[in-house]
Amino acid sequence: MVSLLVKETLYINEVVLGTGFGVIVGPYVANVFDPRGWGGAEENRITLEVMRIVLATGLFAVGVELPRAYMKYHAKSLLVMVVPTMAFGWVVVSAVLHALFPVLDQVSALCIAACLTPTDPVTCATITHGIFANEHVPADIRHILSAESAANDGLAYPFLSIAIYLTVETSTRVAIGKWFLIGWLYQVILGTILGAVLGILFSKLMKLSHRKGFIDRESFIAQYLALSIFTIGVASSIDVDDLLASFAAGCAIAWDGYFNVQTADDSFSSVIDYVLNCGCFIYIGAWLPFESYNTPELGITPWRLVVLMIAILVLRRIPPLLLLYRWVPEVKSWKEALFCGHFGPMGVSAVFVSALALTQLPAPANPPANQGQLLAAMIQPLVSFVVLGSIIVHGLSIPFFNLGRGVQTGTVTFTNTWTRTRTGGALPDWVFYTRRPENATCAVSATETDVGVERGMETHGEADPETETRADQIGSISLSPEEDVAILFNLLT
Repeated sequence: MVSLLVKETLYINEVVLGTGFGVIVGPYVANVFDPRGWGGAEENRITLEVMRIVLATGLFAVGVELPRAYMKYHAKSLLVMVVPTMAFGWVVVSAVLHALFPVLDQVSALCIAACLTPTDPVTCATITHGIFANEHVPADIRHILSAESAANDGLAYPFLSIAIYLTVETSTRVAIGKWFLIGWLYQVILGTILGAVLGILFSKLMKLSHRKGFIDRESFIAQYLALSIFTIGVASSIDVDDLLASFAAGCAIAWDGYFNVQTADDSFSSVIDYVLNCGCFIYIGAWLPFESYNTPELGITPWRLVVLMIAILVLRRIPPLLLLYRWVPEVKSWKEALFCGHFGPMGVSAVFVSALALTQLPAPANPPANQGQLLAAMIQPLVSFVVLGSIIVHGLSIPFFNLGRGVQTGTVTFTNTWTRTRTGGALPDWVFYTRRPENATCAVSATETDVGVERGMETHGEADPETETRADQIGSISLSPEEDVAILFNLLT
């Protein structure tokens, strides 16, 4: 009932609101919704599949909404932004984890860092969609951030798999061999090819059905959801990278723009995304393990978690993008690089990758008997706290930025009005928009010294062009003190 006020005036999206509502209805407040109480030992599997569906649908949407043949013209820029940035963030975050939590060895730290490396496309929509994004964020930046968030979600698999194989395999040679053959060739490359092929086939089939009159507009639009779920179903069945497959399918379907034209004036896809995102972040809010954020026996304490979150927000993306933006034509200055580096939120993708890692790790004992069990016990508390911090920081960045702009604008306006009335110069601007008494005349002229507050400097002996224009329009007027009072009264009433 207040969605327009909250989203388009306060710029608070469903990510923050959904998470907050989930915390309220979750087990730590109202205790009416407890995802961790579902399914017993299969609770992690439920979380994994919920995150998978929301992520795959969002990635499919990103692929569809990009301009036609976007990957053809921007693949080089995307490659520069994704691979070096992810590799840098992966290594730096693992180093921070190992320093703050010495009980984790370097391989375990790499595994947790792999969960925090990808950018979440759902939370990233804060600055790629909506009125604020359209007015203040260049289209090139919006598109490259959307494509990057989709691509690096799928590429989280290789970063995670190498750490998992090094943890569970006894031979380093076997671990690296499996990582290359399974993690890269099979999961990533085959998953991307599978998604692209499915997308092309769907595109041709739908165009043929539409030309023959076999499919109506409503059914055409419904394929938006059906095709994304079908793609992740096929990809998951053969154990390839379903996230990259979904993104590739979305890009392939919208490659020639035909799908976008047919669905241009319909809001069904937006409604589906909105419902799934709201439900997902309510789930995450209720899923957060607050009691695990103070577990001294595992080395987890609140101050360490806060330091970890701040270090990740500062070091994970900003340094590499400030170094690499010169090779990304879409990012035209260091300020835009800083903006792109800041908006690399962690959310659904981090929860998904951590849940995926748990399916391949041994169940933790109390206390953990080895490094694998220790990793299984620590991965979700650490990842979930960083996700919570990212939702707060990135979800509220735009509202605070807009608030700061409003305060600055208000200050400048006040100073401008006060200065122009106190210096004895030309009449203030508001005088020219007031209702005037009949037969009133005054003489308006430029002053010798007009303080240009808006330009931050004085213009000695020069007339204000706007004042001269208004004076020409109004004519020669002479006001008595009583008429001055009348003008002020009309302004106030």
